[in-house]
Amino acid sequence: MSPAANANSYIQTNQTAGKIWHLFPSSLLLTHRSPPTVASMEDAVAAKKKKRNTAAATTSTATTEKRPRRVRHRKPESDVGDIEDFDFGRDETLEIRVSLLDWYDRNKRDLPWRRISSVDENDDEDEAGSESRAYAVWVSEVMLQQTRVQTVIDYFNRWVQRWPTVGHLACASIEEVNEMWAGLGYYRRARYLLEVTPIVDGNVVRVLARLKAISENPKDSVTIKNLWKLAGQLVDPSRPGDFNQALMELGATLCTPLSPSCSVCPVAAHCQALSLSRQYTSSLVTDYPIKVVKSKQRHDFSAVSVVEILEGEYTIGEHQSDGKFLLVKRPDEGLLAGLWEFPSVLLGGEADLVTRRDSVDQFLKESFNLDLRKSCTAVFREDIGEYIHIFSHIRLKMYVELLVLHLKGGMHVLHGKTDSKIKAWKLVDTKTLSSMGLTSGVRKVYSMIQKYKQNKSKPLPCKAGKKSSSRK
Repeated sequence: MSPAANANSYIQTNQTAGKIWHLFPSSLLLTHRSPPTVASMEDAVAAKKKKRNTAAATTSTATTEKRPRRVRHRKPESDVGDIEDFDFGRDETLEIRVSLLDWYDRNKRDLPWRRISSVDENDDEDEAGSESRAYAVWVSEVMLQQTRVQTVIDYFNRWVQRWPTVGHLACASIEEVNEMWAGLGYYRRARYLLEVTPIVDGNVVRVLARLKAISENPKDSVTIKNLWKLAGQLVDPSRPGDFNQALMELGATLCTPLSPSCSVCPVAAHCQALSLSRQYTSSLVTDYPIKVVKSKQRHDFSAVSVVEILEGEYTIGEHQSDGKFLLVKRPDEGLLAGLWEFPSVLLGGEADLVTRRDSVDQFLKESFNLDLRKSCTAVFREDIGEYIHIFSHIRLKMYVELLVLHLKGGMHVLHGKTDSKIKAWKLVDTKTLSSMGLTSGVRKVYSMIQKYKQNKSKPLPCKAGKKSSSRK
């Protein structure tokens, strides 16, 4: 079949398959766009060939010259950002789709999200099966961004068990989604599951950068925009979910960062990085995408106070086990947005014990009316230890303490002030806290508290606050 006939076939397939597109917004299954008309594609291809021929004529005498070692083959500065340089031609697009999907069908890994509603490609899927499969692929693609497959499998299985369809997910709150996601990292991805947004992960960026020999900074906003454009051009309209998985699968298994298996790559014939490596010994496929110098990791420090509030009466020197823990919700934007944690205060740097406690006391007073001299008594206060939590760009050192309080005027004393930055808080018991979806950092802090309590063979002594009893 001719390339033009192939293109028309894709257009017809897209039109007849319209019954399934109403199930999800187009970007839900990554970028979907209708193929251009054959005439417009032919014009584009002709223009691109003309440009390449002109460039080849002006550089034909230069290709025989000896090149210096390890020279990157960058586009001229005048061409940077040229949309024409970030386009796939009609024939190229069709061939990449066919080759990549054929390879994927024969070599794809056995993963749980690929088993859902899996049918033979020659069979017809009903609408329910199409919806279920598309939903599973979508969730898995979001989870797999910057996260290893083995880590994702358990999270995926728990996720689809709780929200088996997109309809079930639509009824979930952002808090429920965050709790289910807790520990998987990069929490912004979880929030995006309740929005409509496309996906391009690191594997896709690497494949596209090599296919087009893109020598621009892959972190630059213009380059990122063009990478999304390329991904949108390649998506197969009849099998968008499978194609996007195939593209990521290629990057994960063959087009790897350091040792790409170019000899068995299904799209090697279209890889400009591979073509350059064959022309010039100084050029390597692994030169793409270019390596960006990482910004220096920031060092932050915080005082974390695990505040346990005792209800009812208490006896000096005794620590009741029925206290409740104070949790606060982080702001809706920024690091770990919308997640629950123990009260914590960012410090300006390394801080001594007095400075840390003063900062915590001020925070509790300003945010919750917890004044350790007036509205409550510190039954117990002890430094538990330090814990260093590593984010991709932040090294956070946390000073952890256990602070047990008794409220002098009853639980109604505790309240969030309207002028406080804290928008939401709650008290939870030990059982609830143990079952909550918490970040790995918060879980580590809580495990430190549990271990400390278990190591105490006798009731916790009263180490802070006025030594008095509420009993008469």
